Amino acid sequence: MANQQLFASRRGAFVPAANTTNEAGGAAYQRDAVAALAVYAATGCLNGVFYADAQTQLAQVLRLCEAVPTEFVARTALYARQNAYMKDMPALLLAHLAQRDGALCEKIFDRVVDNGRMLRNFVQIVRSGVTGRKSLGTRPKRLVRQWLERASVDQILAAAVGQSPSLADVIRMVHPRPQDAEREALYAWLIDRPYKAEALPAKVQAYETFKQNHEGDVPDVPFLFLTNLPLTDAHWTAIARRASWQTARMNLNTFQRHGVFAKPDDVGHLAAKLRDPAHVARARAFPYQLFAAWNAITGDMPQPLRDALQDAMELATQNVPVLAGNVVVAVDVSGSMSSPVTGNRPGSTTKMRCVDVAALIAACVKRKNPSARVIPFNTQVVSVTLNPRDSITTQATTLANALGGGTTVSAPLARLNAEKAMVDTLIIVSDNQSWADTCKVAATATMKEWSTIKHRCPGAKLVCIDLQPYMTSQTVESADVLHVGGFSDAVFDVLGTVASNGLDMASWKQRIERISL
Repeated sequence: MANQQLFASRRGAFVPAANTTNEAGGAAYQRDAVAALAVYAATGCLNGVFYADAQTQLAQVLRLCEAVPTEFVARTALYARQNAYMKDMPALLLAHLAQRDGALCEKIFDRVVDNGRMLRNFVQIVRSGVTGRKSLGTRPKRLVRQWLERASVDQILAAAVGQSPSLADVIRMVHPRPQDAEREALYAWLIDRPYKAEALPAKVQAYETFKQNHEGDVPDVPFLFLTNLPLTDAHWTAIARRASWQTARMNLNTFQRHGVFAKPDDVGHLAAKLRDPAHVARARAFPYQLFAAWNAITGDMPQPLRDALQDAMELATQNVPVLAGNVVVAVDVSGSMSSPVTGNRPGSTTKMRCVDVAALIAACVKRKNPSARVIPFNTQVVSVTLNPRDSITTQATTLANALGGGTTVSAPLARLNAEKAMVDTLIIVSDNQSWADTCKVAATATMKEWSTIKHRCPGAKLVCIDLQPYMTSQTVESADVLHVGGFSDAVFDVLGTVASNGLDMASWKQRIERISL
């Protein structure tokens, strides 16, 4: 008989060896260019994050764009805008295509540039020169001009909110051709040129009149056109009643300060809007934006509005699937998760941290799967008790309050193995920057622990949700290990695929590759 000590079966011996070091200095696996671009597209806001500054992210994305086929760049731009609800990243990818494959840029332009903010982002990025040119060029200029010519008055006015560049700057660059006297007057009004007042759109005429006398009905123009005017409480009430869902969500405290909620009817009207399913769907709201609004409201906010925000949260996360069997959600609460989820940007840094979003995802899964086990971790498993009957916001707040410490992504897996727990679906929500369990050679500790779980639970599936844009991971994607990035509710769609298709689940990259051009 062969020597048992030499030739004994060694569990995990064939787990892939780590091939790189992550930003925190730990052993990790390098993503291929396609997978890395997908992660950056869904999580990268081109702002500074815990382990990388904005310039590093930009350089990395541009290198990845050059390394993959243009068709994948185009599909990723569409995914980033339509599924991940990103703004700067899809505009950057589109600007890259404008330089590298103009025909493909034109093919997807209207699907990526779906509002005035995206139009200005695209122009700003192209003009910056980071994608290889500092002028718009013939084709991009034509595409921008066509967008302006097709846009409604409301779309034009919405686009006029914001600077660097302003819509006036864009108009001066591309010289759109007015189709009629009204559009000619509107363009002239926007760029501060002489115009025929009687030819302006009716709502712009009303706005100009209101600016002069501050009397009569509040004109139906974007909210920010009005905020610098001397408005009465009655004016603010009219603004609140007409506000879009996003404007209402973002300005509850402002409306409260200006007496909008003095009357129950006005409170009820806005509460009904906030919890209306059609409004929530049309706003394409991130679940974390509702969490942020709920956390930000003042203590004297009327209870119906507080309840409406929680109802809206339930609506925004209603596509969380029911997962069969034993479900575990591992939530990274380490110090690096204190980073703002959309990165640091002077003057506009979100208060929502990665840990808040991770906790929210876990709470959503727990709400739809009451028996799911939630395991917070830093360098070790952190003890937190959740009540499945609590609201999503309450559970998420409880988890986020555990923030602190180093990062050992393998810790929750090690706990499951120590308990010999049965697992059907394991979800890890993290920035993936594990370092406390690092090793100099062989596989990452996370992959070793996962191998042990698979030996005990052959049908187990692992879903790794990345919240930050980095080039590495702690696991290797395979038939039963799925990677997905982002913080929109698109991650719940991926979990739904896992729930319905089991081991035959389509990879995240394949989902992007199937997007029609």
